[in-house]
Amino acid sequence: IPNSVTSIGGSAFQECSSLTNATIGSGLTNIGSGAFGACTSLAAITVDGMNPAYSSVLGILFDKSQTTLVEYPAGRSGSYAVPNTVTTIGNGAFQFCLNLTSVMIPDSVTSIGDEAFENCTSLSNATIGTGVTSIGALAFGNCTSLTSITIGSGVASIGDAAFQDCTNL
Repeated sequence: IPNSVTSIGGSAFQECSSLTNATIGSGLTNIGSGAFGACTSLAAITVDGMNPAYSSVLGILFDKSQTTLVEYPAGRSGSYAVPNTVTTIGNGAFQFCLNLTSVMIPDSVTSIGDEAFENCTSLSNATIGTGVTSIGALAFGNCTSLTSITIGSGVASIGDAAFQDCTNL
C-alpha cells in the first residue's frame, strides 16, 4: 500500500485468500475493522517505520504505541502469546486464523473486541488474564475446537454470543 494512501476501509481486502504479505506505507493512518479479514494465506503485515499510526512486530499489525493489536495475519499457525504492551485486542483482530491453536492473553489486556477470535476453528485453548474486564460480542464465536478457556477474575462483561457455536467447550 503506497505512501500516498491514507485510509483503507473495513473488509477492504477481506477473503483475498492468495494474499501472502502486505506492506503498509508511511501515509496510512486509518485501517477499517477487518481490512485483512479471512486472508487465510496472509503471513505478515509490514509497516513503514515512518508511519505515525501503525507498527509491525514480527509481521503482526499494532497501533504505533503497540497497545492495540489490530490484525494478526490469518495465515499464521501454532500458538501465540500476546505481548505485555497490549491493552486492547481489536475487533476481528484474529478472525479466521484457521490454524491458530492456542492463545495466551496477558494481564495487561483490558478489552477483547467484538469477533476478535471468531472462526478460529483450530483454537483449542485460550487463557485470558485477570486484567480483562470485557469480552466482546462473538469474540470466540465458532471456535469449534475450543475445549478449554480460563477467564480471569476481572471480567465484568461478556458480550452477546461470545462463545456461540463453541461445540467442544
